[in-house]
Amino acid sequence: MASIRELHQQLVNKERSAVEITQQSLKRIEALEPKLHSFLCVTAERALEQAGAVDAKIAAGEEIGLLAGIPVGIKDNLCTKGIPTTCASRILENFVPPYESTVTQKLADTGAVMVGKTNLDEFAMGSSTENSAYQVTANPWDLSRVPGGSSGGSAAAVAAQECVVALGSDTGGSIRQPASFCGVVGMKPTYGLVSRYGLVAYASSLDQIGPFGNTVEDAAILLSAIAGHDPKDSTSLKVAIPNYAASLKPDLKPRGQLKIGIIKETFGQGLDSVVEQAVTKAVDQLQSLGAEIQIVSCPRFRYGLPTYYIIAPSEASANLARYDGVKYGYRAPDADNLLSMYTRTRATGFGTEVKRRIMIGTYALSAGYYDAYYLKAQKVRTLIKQDFEKAFGVVDVLVCPTSPTTAFKAGEKTTDPLSMYLTDLMTIPVNLAGLPSLSLPCGFDDRGLPIGLQLIGNVLEEELLFQVAYAYEQSTTWHLRKPQIS
Repeated sequence: MASIRELHQQLVNKERSAVEITQQSLKRIEALEPKLHSFLCVTAERALEQAGAVDAKIAAGEEIGLLAGIPVGIKDNLCTKGIPTTCASRILENFVPPYESTVTQKLADTGAVMVGKTNLDEFAMGSSTENSAYQVTANPWDLSRVPGGSSGGSAAAVAAQECVVALGSDTGGSIRQPASFCGVVGMKPTYGLVSRYGLVAYASSLDQIGPFGNTVEDAAILLSAIAGHDPKDSTSLKVAIPNYAASLKPDLKPRGQLKIGIIKETFGQGLDSVVEQAVTKAVDQLQSLGAEIQIVSCPRFRYGLPTYYIIAPSEASANLARYDGVKYGYRAPDADNLLSMYTRTRATGFGTEVKRRIMIGTYALSAGYYDAYYLKAQKVRTLIKQDFEKAFGVVDVLVCPTSPTTAFKAGEKTTDPLSMYLTDLMTIPVNLAGLPSLSLPCGFDDRGLPIGLQLIGNVLEEELLFQVAYAYEQSTTWHLRKPQIS
């Protein structure tokens, strides 16, 4: 499927209609879903209605925006009015939101076409999309492997060209890690840049919604559409949103001397040699484009993982307390009193990983352990943020691998939670510091699996990240390779 800009030009020139583009997307979904399982819900009827409205505007001579008529996938933890939002959990299997999330409303206002809701790890808790209560999504590059998680459905759908772009959410790497595994571009914006209203909460101080695209420009266009202040979200930032795609250039020289720092703590033990080689070559390529390369240290980077797995489960324990079988969602049918209803509903409605994290969080917040665990984790979080601030005092952008490995086999890590958690080692510190970060393809291993390069920026430096990513992308051909799935 073509890029957003190419499809827009075809629509404006009346070479194709929005309905034709949407039908192509829906046919692709129908053909691939028996193998891929990217979507939990396909909204064909609504998609064709939205596409028809775009065609009517074009026929009437009205101007349309870049996203009008473009097929988009939506992660199924974003509320969509009148359309099921399950968070891939049994406890919400019959939940149909009475309201629309801010980001999906913004996309609807642009004329974008929602083709369906994508699969995820239950309540966005996972790194492989194997924790979904409904289905396991496959990686389009190798159907025996995982697409990453928790936004694996969105990443796989974009990689397999079931839709042009998609939305995901990122709490500890859930956009960037699947982007790396699936060979697409994924961006986690600065905390507060994109409204979280209508995003079903996992860990409120870490969650952030962001875009997936096959190209840097597509991701930039999508972020421009969804970013901005929202009075419905108290953490939303009041800042001007630039046209991120307008400043993209094929090299870095117009910027002056750009300084890129390699985080030395992200190399060494635990990093696959093929990933290290690909990232090192990417850094050399950035240097040839005009960047100055330095080695920088973020000494507390390695403490990100244990810090995250205290803070995030603690917030999840509080956020998921609302699922009690009383107000909405699943209710256990065989309870004979209120306490029994609570316990049976949560025991049967939540999956293993969700229950594990609720228990960890409840323990960390309990009397006698709050100071020892949760409070100490918050102090370490501050130190991690200070390390980033110090690094950005000497460089403009930080670089490291997105994930220590390429995509692993389905079932390979399901019995070893710690091994699974380690796949987010490179991405978690960014969420703890609230910084923007982007992953884009920088190579392939000898099995033909994509490798991701992670670029990290200072607060609200999304525009710079897109510029660096675009310059690198245009000097390589990695983004032109597509999985051979049909």
